[in-house]
Amino acid sequence: MEPRDIWLKAISDVLEGIYREKGLEFSQSLVVAEKPPQAELGDLAFPMFSFSKTLRQGPPQIAVLVASTLKGPGTATAAGPYVNVRFDRKDFTQRVITQVLAAGEKYGQSDSYQGQKVLVEFSSPNTNKPLHLGHLRNNALGESTSRILRANGAEVKKVNLFNDRGIHICKSMVAYQKWASGGTPESTGMKSDHFVADLYVKFQNELKLQIKALKAADPSLEPKNDDDLWAQTEIGAQAAQMLRDWELGEATVKALWTTMNQWAVQGIMETYRKTGITFDWIQFEHQTYLFGKDEVLKGLESGVFYKRPDGAVCVELPWKENNQADSNAVKVVLRSDGTSIYLTQDIGTAVRRNAEWPFDQAVYVVANEQDYHFKVLFYILGKLGMPWASKLFHLSYGLVNLPTGWMKTREGTVVDADDLLDELARLSAEEIKSKGREAEVEDVTGTSYSIALGALSYYLLQVTPSKDMIFNTEESLSFNGNTGPYLQYMGARISSILAKYELGEKPGTFDASLLSSDGDWELVRLIEEFPTVVMQAGRDKNPALVAVFLYEIAKSFSRYYHDNPVLNNENPDLSASRIALSQGVLHVLKNGFYLLNIPFLKSM
Repeated sequence: MEPRDIWLKAISDVLEGIYREKGLEFSQSLVVAEKPPQAELGDLAFPMFSFSKTLRQGPPQIAVLVASTLKGPGTATAAGPYVNVRFDRKDFTQRVITQVLAAGEKYGQSDSYQGQKVLVEFSSPNTNKPLHLGHLRNNALGESTSRILRANGAEVKKVNLFNDRGIHICKSMVAYQKWASGGTPESTGMKSDHFVADLYVKFQNELKLQIKALKAADPSLEPKNDDDLWAQTEIGAQAAQMLRDWELGEATVKALWTTMNQWAVQGIMETYRKTGITFDWIQFEHQTYLFGKDEVLKGLESGVFYKRPDGAVCVELPWKENNQADSNAVKVVLRSDGTSIYLTQDIGTAVRRNAEWPFDQAVYVVANEQDYHFKVLFYILGKLGMPWASKLFHLSYGLVNLPTGWMKTREGTVVDADDLLDELARLSAEEIKSKGREAEVEDVTGTSYSIALGALSYYLLQVTPSKDMIFNTEESLSFNGNTGPYLQYMGARISSILAKYELGEKPGTFDASLLSSDGDWELVRLIEEFPTVVMQAGRDKNPALVAVFLYEIAKSFSRYYHDNPVLNNENPDLSASRIALSQGVLHVLKNGFYLLNIPFLKSM
């Protein structure tokens, strides 16, 4: 049993005895262990506030009574309304170091999700554009959350649903017919998804000009939104007709659609490979978008949905959307012309997925712009009687903006994922060369890309998912401070220390009693805390908890190494003991890096 659990039981037993003497019923759930705000207060703190009303005593008096009776692996003292506990440092250190060195790359794993099948859907790009910075945050969250859930024992299936149909795809297709002159990515020397995206931007630029001309010819259109006028333009009408032809299966349109989608998907998959993102199940919307119609018709028969006079199939919702006047919101699930909407296909896709791979939980990694969409989706699936509807979770995340403002795909102002990674790698290579470290890192190109990916992954994951964030290239790449490269540097530094030790005679042996300084204890406590952090990150679906923790232990080791010689000690047992402690820290860093998709580097 862990010291924390031993003390929890010990304090619970004492309190239960006090309650029994007074003829009261005791609940162990009221006993809470906290981390004291300052290390000098102890290793654990147990507040007594919850027992004051029932026992009719002040929390300080209860704390004195409990502390005077306690026995455990260490000491307990009353401090105001708290019982503060100090562990037996030698025994605790011996146990922690032994555990981390024995577990190695498995340290931090738990069985908190053992036996659970979890589906994680993320990325879901459109095939009219390459991945951009917003996708990168989505991908980072989806990949990291999946790895964290697996570390907690879950069987995880990572799913990517390509949005490969619809009017946005047809816009790129119209542009290809008008301006590409039969060109291909190969003939132009462009990455294939960039080739398709350039055509989409050309369409949008031409569409702007035609809408402007429409408004000039008819001033009454001026107040109207561009999105309401696009189909009235010549180029917009062409895209709308192409969509109708696609849905009718027109051969030449289908052939062009197939070719351009292959280009887009090929380029996007290349970006996934560069950024370490993988999937277990890839779906395409053109294969799934009709699934939902059958579910809607079943719901219509059972009374979950109703049909309006215009033929649209709707559902009443038990809440208001924003300032909607009706007491119950109404959502269309099938248009009056019989066509489906995104919600329709999401209903069908969820049902089919569960039929193919019955999951215990499904996590949708999607920006907070779609919060209402998923609120409605989960409600409808519950009304349709899906027993797993309550197990659906929307991992909602904030937008990624630039220091200069928002990104807009249609205006060609987004930060392209490939370009960003290449720029980060270029700057990393410059840093390596400016410090004259080419010989130490050997492969400058490979190392610089690993540093770039580390910078990118950490910067995107250190912020709690629900918060908006601003991506700053220079800040993300700093080798000092709260960044991925700083963490990678600390990992490389510890690796160097261990390598030097291996080259020596290594005459000493590990002795936990020699790790007696406050710096030793701080690192031991952090190593011990890592599995709890991973478990909490899995429960909350929040990789930021791991990111923040890794920075804390890296900073702690940096201070420790500055004040405590690891290699050069007169006592060889002290060196051996500090080496064991350093190995424990390195295991935590390496295992945490994997969870965040940060490459580990032995030198940099």
